[in-house]
Amino acid sequence: MAAVVARDAGDSRYNIGQVLERLRTDFEDISIPKIRFLESEGLIKPERTPSGYRKFSDADIERLRYILRMQRDHYLPHKVIREHLDAIDRGLEPPSPEPVVPTVPTVAIGADGLPAPESFRRTDRLRLSRKELIKVAGIDETLLGELEGFGLITASATGHYDTDALVIAQTARELADYGIEPRHLRAYRAAADREVGLIQQVVTPRRGRDAGASARADETVSEIAALSVRLHATLVKAGLRKL
Repeated sequence: MAAVVARDAGDSRYNIGQVLERLRTDFEDISIPKIRFLESEGLIKPERTPSGYRKFSDADIERLRYILRMQRDHYLPHKVIREHLDAIDRGLEPPSPEPVVPTVPTVAIGADGLPAPESFRRTDRLRLSRKELIKVAGIDETLLGELEGFGLITASATGHYDTDALVIAQTARELADYGIEPRHLRAYRAAADREVGLIQQVVTPRRGRDAGASARADETVSEIAALSVRLHATLVKAGLRKL
């Protein structure tokens, strides 16, 4: 992590437009209003000319880089960033920020690494923005767009993505390393839809109006889903042995 250096009276001075030019390569969304807002928050304190124009030193620009990096990469609030800057101003090393990423719930794993029925009963409240999904999954906008285009990932009504979307995105990224593109994954989507349809045929007649019947039907779904994945994985392994 680059240090934020103290201001030197011999530094060059830049106007706010020149500051934008120097920062925009690394921070595309930087703007004059944003810089002014950071100043109003007391995070940066550029010099002022007698006529009121802002003049930024090299140290001011490095300070801005630090602030913007902490916001973009670590989602740190201004209060925490201010504490970091205070430590730097006092000659201390700021604390190393922990990566702020959603925690994926633990999935129950059965024998041979296959999901157990409990994993299909897993529920969580993970809600990732599009930007967060791209960052956490380690993919780019193009790959996410292709996964959505082929129906492999779908955002919720609020535009958020859940744990399943995260796992699919990560898996697709790893498969892409072997030359398997999203268009090749349509077969997986079609196969999954057929399995879901089969399970639905079995379970729908078992659902009743009382809570007990619905609970038993949900349990049946989990059991059949685990068996279905086990069968699928075993058939793939058996086929690979014939290669």
